[in-house]
Amino acid sequence: MADVRDILDLETPSTELTKETIFGENKKVRKRYDYRVPKRPEGMHREVFALLCKDNNDVPPLYPTDTSKGYKQVKAQLGMRKVRPWKWTPFTNPARTDGAIFHHWRRVADVGNEYPFAKFNKKVPVPTYTNAEYLQHLVVNNWSRAETDHLFDLCRRFDLRFIVIHDRWDRTKFPVRSVEELKERYYQVCGSITKSKSHTEKIYSFDAEHEKHRKEQLKKLFERTPEQVEEEQTLLAELRKIEQRKKERDRKTQDLQKLITAADHQSDPRKSERKSSKKNSSSSRNRPSKADSSHTINFQAVESAGIKFPDFKNSGVSLRSQRIKLPSSLGQKKMKGIEQMLTELQLELNPPPTEQICQQFNELRSDMVLHYELRGALTTCDYELQSLRHQYEALVPGKTLTIPAALLPKAEPEVKSDIIDVVGSPSMPSVGH
Repeated sequence: MADVRDILDLETPSTELTKETIFGENKKVRKRYDYRVPKRPEGMHREVFALLCKDNNDVPPLYPTDTSKGYKQVKAQLGMRKVRPWKWTPFTNPARTDGAIFHHWRRVADVGNEYPFAKFNKKVPVPTYTNAEYLQHLVVNNWSRAETDHLFDLCRRFDLRFIVIHDRWDRTKFPVRSVEELKERYYQVCGSITKSKSHTEKIYSFDAEHEKHRKEQLKKLFERTPEQVEEEQTLLAELRKIEQRKKERDRKTQDLQKLITAADHQSDPRKSERKSSKKNSSSSRNRPSKADSSHTINFQAVESAGIKFPDFKNSGVSLRSQRIKLPSSLGQKKMKGIEQMLTELQLELNPPPTEQICQQFNELRSDMVLHYELRGALTTCDYELQSLRHQYEALVPGKTLTIPAALLPKAEPEVKSDIIDVVGSPSMPSVGH
């Protein structure tokens, strides 16, 4: 071997004995797999992308399989058994009536069995009638016996495909019929035959006028111009805006009703109702009456319209000044409005927190918020009345909408303080601007 390597000018291997030369290299070559999956395109669903790209980048099978590897077979399954014999055999299709003979490859064990695809030859059961049945149940003025026989013959030939039946209708012998007329006559005959034989079986009723109207509507929908489609989209958008404005008006009406209910109750009735509600809840466990439920609803409306001050009923020491502290959920606008009103009334922002002052000071500030909310709601209603008047004058030129004096707000002296925007009227400035 050394001479051959010398002649071929090959490198002579080293004769140094090492562990690797004796035992050989025992290193396992690890295959590196690329586990990187291409990024899913934007807008494509995860399930669709999973069909296009899997972990091993295999194409999904074209038809369902019962193997875990799809249509690919990893290893050929070879055995010592003999291959099943196949034979070129003739066969006939039971669906054909001309007796045609065809040939195909088939297993020898299956020779003589029925054609396997014959089970898919399904026929629609079209009823038959006798001459006596026709004369007794099926005679109508606008359909003759020959027309009815021709219709049922086409129904048997084309499996109730009425579009094809209408195309194959013999217009030389019989008058021209529409698809709806053919279907109506067929189901009318079927219903009469079923009714004469059985009174319990359900009868299908076909409405030809409804079908004609449905097709006319579909035709009009299909023949719309781009201008008509754009007009329809515009009308739908306007309808959504109208519904949104209606919901907003309903919400404002509910808020206004709560404010009006709260304004009808002064501070003294509020305290008496609170005490009576506590006594009733502690002394009585019976079901409340309608009067009690109405007082409870009014009390809730009053509380929701004013300021809810926290009750310090926990055990331990607490400062009385915390009772006159405004809750953080009130909002900065209302807090600034209360401070400005107290300044105009020349009242202290933090008076001495005695028992009587705490209670009356809290009720005063709650009435202030209620007063400004009522004024804001009144301004919003006046703004909507003026908007409706302008819309009426724009729709009916030359006429003026007269608003009753009872609906107009009364003239009040100007108040230097700004109005708190609680309803969202566009004509009301916000506090601090």
